Amino acid sequence: MIRRRKTAAKAPPKLTVNPLTAKWNGGFAIPPFEKIEVRHFKPALEAAFREHNAEIEKIAKNPAKPTFANTILALEKSGWQLSRIASLFWNLEASDSSPELQEVARDMAPRFAAHETHVLLDKRLFKRIDDLFERRESLKLSDEDRRVLERHHLEFVRAGARLSAADKARVKKINARLATLVTQFMQNVLKDEQSWQLVLEGDNDLSGLPPTLRESAERAAADAGLKGKALITLARSSVEGFLTFSARRDLREQAFNAWIKRGATDGETDNRQIVAEAVALRNEYARLMGFKSFAEFSLQDTMAKTPGAVSDLLSGVWIKALERAGEERDALRAEAQRAGDNSPIMPWDWRYFAEKVRKAKFDFDESKLQPYLELENMIGAAFACATRLFGLRFKERKDLPRYHPEVRVWEVLDKAGAHVGIFMGDYFARPSKRSGAWMSAFRSQHKLAKGQSPIIVNVLNFAKGADGEPALLSFDDARTLFHEFGHALHGLLSDVTYPSISGTAVSRDFVELPSQLYEHWLSTAEVLGKHALHYKTGKPMPKALRDKLFAARNFNQGFATVEYTSSALVDMALYSAEGDPIGDIERFEEETLKGIGMPAEIVMRHRLPHFMHIMSGYAAGYYSYMWSEVMDADAFAAFEEAGDVFHRPTAKKLYEFIYSAGNRRDPHAAYVAFRGRPPKIDGLLKKRGLAA
Repeated sequence: MIRRRKTAAKAPPKLTVNPLTAKWNGGFAIPPFEKIEVRHFKPALEAAFREHNAEIEKIAKNPAKPTFANTILALEKSGWQLSRIASLFWNLEASDSSPELQEVARDMAPRFAAHETHVLLDKRLFKRIDDLFERRESLKLSDEDRRVLERHHLEFVRAGARLSAADKARVKKINARLATLVTQFMQNVLKDEQSWQLVLEGDNDLSGLPPTLRESAERAAADAGLKGKALITLARSSVEGFLTFSARRDLREQAFNAWIKRGATDGETDNRQIVAEAVALRNEYARLMGFKSFAEFSLQDTMAKTPGAVSDLLSGVWIKALERAGEERDALRAEAQRAGDNSPIMPWDWRYFAEKVRKAKFDFDESKLQPYLELENMIGAAFACATRLFGLRFKERKDLPRYHPEVRVWEVLDKAGAHVGIFMGDYFARPSKRSGAWMSAFRSQHKLAKGQSPIIVNVLNFAKGADGEPALLSFDDARTLFHEFGHALHGLLSDVTYPSISGTAVSRDFVELPSQLYEHWLSTAEVLGKHALHYKTGKPMPKALRDKLFAARNFNQGFATVEYTSSALVDMALYSAEGDPIGDIERFEEETLKGIGMPAEIVMRHRLPHFMHIMSGYAAGYYSYMWSEVMDADAFAAFEEAGDVFHRPTAKKLYEFIYSAGNRRDPHAAYVAFRGRPPKIDGLLKKRGLAA
């Protein structure tokens, strides 16, 4: 757990040994979290920047003719100290932050951008890489070496290495400003989430909430010093559960509005102008690079390649989703009227009445699942699937360092008992953590020098159980756990030589394939039958309940698809806009949604003022979840066609070409090598219940 010094009038003591720059001698070279203080980061990072600059300078001014070894291999071996400290810093800033750590992040974000830009715009360095690239056919490189050379060359070109001196100077300013904007945006969303809570008092406020949700809300209140009350927060598992079950329409409206207005509440955390400026800067950057828009620039290095290809996918799904959502809305309206409520269906009503329709149509109550979806058992289920598919074993290590007391640590072993890596699970919501769920790496795998095994973390935001009770998940929560663990396996199973192509360092619209594919195993009768056990009795989920779950799996998919696809369409429109910069992003959002026929009863899954994906690595890229979904549905069908969801020969190919391969080959080629053909869209439409 990172230590935070209390503010004091006297100057801090001089550093003797900075634990960040010293050798990490603990088990598996895990960061010494217990020794680290916020004040250690700035001097450690500055020293790491200097060290990396010296390494780059040595490569750039090498008088010898460029070779793969003295240029590309040297680049891959440079910056290791910076990489390990930066990975630690940004992971902590997202998952266990503090005002002090956030202040360091605001200071260092433009520093990171300036350093990266300095390296990528070094004309001496690019000259060496370009020389190798032009001679690549005659260099007798291995396939992996050639791939790494080509990726480095493309990275430098896309960073602006071929621009004029004046344009390079502008790129440096753009990158620095964007780094500041993105950091401030993320911190603003976190502050809005931290500052809002809905306190529930008495049975009237709790009306409609199932016991599991009541208990977790009471636990949240107790943790916040509000013993005897219940608390709903803006953690997704808390607020979505409340919107699904609360019989108090007025309170649902309060919670829903707080959820969708994050980043747009005026004051110091307002993100609207930040988004507008970031979009304008990215589009300016794209034009400097010779593209009409940032979307066109961004998609060049993806599987999709062009905005037109993305539009074809999204538009085709959108039409079917709108039709299905209209049918669902009519059913909700009828259900409300049967209950004596003639009010129009509003966005804060959808989940509530959808749950009632589902219960009536399928005799299925979502809340009945939760007693069988205990967090511990779902972690075990995710591990067990990895054992059957890839031969992995997971040994919990309570003796190893962790950055927060709630974090759990496992050593990952292969079937022969050899060390594979370290997996950390950070499962519960807390004020110091951003909302959402993600996978990240404290250390990525590679084979250079003595090699390096990965340290991978999954960060989620589940609600804790009541005192003395385990955490019980919704089915969506359990699916999220499997999704993020699929990403984790992509990092843990990586088996490549070079750091730059390790693990999840793949095309943005390919990176979601391993995670979305892994979700499929949760929904199999085999996994649920063995691991969905009642948290009190230990009895398995009844087959009748499983059957109802499977029968209802495509229920409300019109809503879910509209919610997601509208976000992807707005993202693409935002970064495809040509001409004058967008001033009012909320108006842009409203007009774009109107233009595509967005139903008034549904709000896009991520509104622009809190759309963290498109402010960071998924700008003009939110579509990629659906692009990957085409592949994940098609890929799982390979197991179904084999008649065994754990079919060993298919799992072996999945390991070889997808999970362990990093970015060794073009993603389309990687998929074809696994499946034997390109993916077909049929599986996606069937999975979402949108096919005839």
